[in-house]
Amino acid sequence: MNKKFSKISIVGLGYVGLPLSLQFARSEIPVIGLDLDPKKVELINDGKSYLKHFPAEVIAEQVNAGRFEATTDPSRVAEVDAVLICVPTPLDDHREPDLSFVLETARSLAPHLAEGVLVALESTTYPGTTENELREVLEEGSGMKAGIDFHLAYSPEREDPGREDASVKTIPKVVGGYTSRCAEIAEALYGEALDKIHRVSSCRAAEATKLSENIFRSVNIALVNELKVVYEAMDIDVHEVIDAAATKPFGFMAFRPGPGLGGHCIPIDPFYLTWKAREFGKHTRFIELAGEINTAMPDYVISKVVDALNDKGEALMGAKVLILGLAYKANVDDCRESPSFALIEKLMSKGTSVEYHDPFVPVIPKTREHIDLAGKKSVPIEDSYDLILLSTDHQMYRDYDFSAFRCPIVDTRNCIRVKPEKYYQA
Repeated sequence: MNKKFSKISIVGLGYVGLPLSLQFARSEIPVIGLDLDPKKVELINDGKSYLKHFPAEVIAEQVNAGRFEATTDPSRVAEVDAVLICVPTPLDDHREPDLSFVLETARSLAPHLAEGVLVALESTTYPGTTENELREVLEEGSGMKAGIDFHLAYSPEREDPGREDASVKTIPKVVGGYTSRCAEIAEALYGEALDKIHRVSSCRAAEATKLSENIFRSVNIALVNELKVVYEAMDIDVHEVIDAAATKPFGFMAFRPGPGLGGHCIPIDPFYLTWKAREFGKHTRFIELAGEINTAMPDYVISKVVDALNDKGEALMGAKVLILGLAYKANVDDCRESPSFALIEKLMSKGTSVEYHDPFVPVIPKTREHIDLAGKKSVPIEDSYDLILLSTDHQMYRDYDFSAFRCPIVDTRNCIRVKPEKYYQA
């Protein structure tokens, strides 16, 4: 395979598209980043960043070298050899797949695609999306045929914001093509920028790979969340048990309980397979049960908050509560699907006054799901609340000295090292 790529386009410059763009640019493949948000486009072209874990100088280096630019104009894809689509694939209000971002993106790109171009979808979706829905839209809009006039592939993103022991470059990249030639082309492209490519037999196999990875995490997190509740009733510390079990060098993988699932992938992706499985008359009982358990965890946490307040003779209604951590995981600024939102809204619905602190999220951004919370600002950590509830295990909270705090602290992550007198696990 000797195909060379002179320029590519990456559509969607968020937590997936931006790091991928920078990696290709560093590999000396010029990138045209395409995004609907003119603010992102302006910041990139000015060499500035909007994601915490990508310093401005990292972006500026590639922009100044002429290897990275951003635009809102879909017609620019006419200039490139490959288009990688990294747009959201959320669930709708009925927990069914919402492919509108993918398909609208495809409709806007299709008229401008050059013959021989590679189009690769990276967004998480159910098996069959690439070779069916996406292919049909691209063919209709371009007048070309996939596998003949242009190449089509699926390669799932594996981005993990804040992780230091793996990067876009080093995480193995799974690739599946609409035809074997499509797969060959896609493998060649990713191979120019990434260390290891794992080719599978089809787009459907690649789509299923991504779902399987996140279903595995969802089910195992649900298991330890259930164990936490059961062992708590037996006066057994689940974290002590997990630490002990993890000493076994085989047959056990440590997962940690928490206040619920967060992030763009794990709370959502399993239900893509659940939805698709119905088409084949199959029921995904494990997946659905895991979803029920994980979704119920915020209610369990609230019950522990109630217990902690009752111990000091106070009620939930009218109480002042500080939430520590809005991000869905430690040491990142990504609050997508964070269980902290559920905790805030459940507490407020019971008449509780709620503030939050997060060193990485100074202001709650606009979201479709939590419109009323947009614009709310992070406040200082103070011992003036009726209760403090730790939701995210930021390193700052691990290192913080809470020993002099008089208000109770409920810790959902077992992360506080210097504890106050009134300390509760949840």
